[in-house]
Amino acid sequence: MDVAITIPAYNEEKTLGRVIREIRNVMDSTKYKYKILVLDDGSIDNTSKVARKEGAIVVSNPRNLGLAETFKNEMKECLKLKADVIVHTDADGQYPAKFIPLMIKKIENGYDFVLGSRFGKGKYSGSIMKKLGNVAFAKVFSSLLRTKLTDTTTGFRAFTKEVAQIPLINNFTYTQEQLIRIGKAKMRIAEVPITTNKTRKSRLFKNSFDYAIKAWINIFRIYRDFEPLKFFGRIGGLFFGAGFLIGIYFLFLHFTGGIRGHLGLLFLMLICLSLGLQIVLFGFLADMDPK
Repeated sequence: MDVAITIPAYNEEKTLGRVIREIRNVMDSTKYKYKILVLDDGSIDNTSKVARKEGAIVVSNPRNLGLAETFKNEMKECLKLKADVIVHTDADGQYPAKFIPLMIKKIENGYDFVLGSRFGKGKYSGSIMKKLGNVAFAKVFSSLLRTKLTDTTTGFRAFTKEVAQIPLINNFTYTQEQLIRIGKAKMRIAEVPITTNKTRKSRLFKNSFDYAIKAWINIFRIYRDFEPLKFFGRIGGLFFGAGFLIGIYFLFLHFTGGIRGHLGLLFLMLICLSLGLQIVLFGFLADMDPK
């Protein structure tokens, strides 16, 4: 079994060498053939130089493209390497390499996608706000995927080459979209409980409040993308229902004392009915999307 261990990196010269050496120490004691692939996302320090010095394959973006685009490039490169299993980890050393063989073993046991869960074992070193956001994500995905999950935002993941071929199109966090598309494809998902190392502050969020806002926006996006008919159907139903109730009120006026005035309310009824119907129809169109 050929394994590709991928590490996206942006200005990580201080920690990347240690991460690669740790991975080698673990993987050299296993039966797996492996390659370490570093995706340098337009770093302006010695990230690429450090990675090459440690013997990793290095692919560099011409400029900083962000995590989502870098992840898509990772998948293309892993498929070129003809890897059977891809393990995605971070360059800052948050995820201990000792858990990689356990995740690969899960793939060998028939799972398509394995998450390294930071909440299943040990103590998570992140902030309370981030932990609450991660718990909310886990509940949402557990409900949608009908699988008990405890950590759906972890960047520590192992998956098959078939998962790597699933196209990702959205600009929001790849961790969420990948789960959405795996769920739609009815692939098998599992978790491996892990511990984490304390690292630098996140570069993705300015503070806990910023994280909370983006987290809830993404939860709405998850529902929108995973079950568009239900998502748009409920919103459209609210507008259509409001218009319908106004229509009932007009019928009441008609049979009791006659309709006089209420021109603004009449326009509101028409707007609600037409808008509700359009949103529901949009939901049907989105649900037919073959992506």
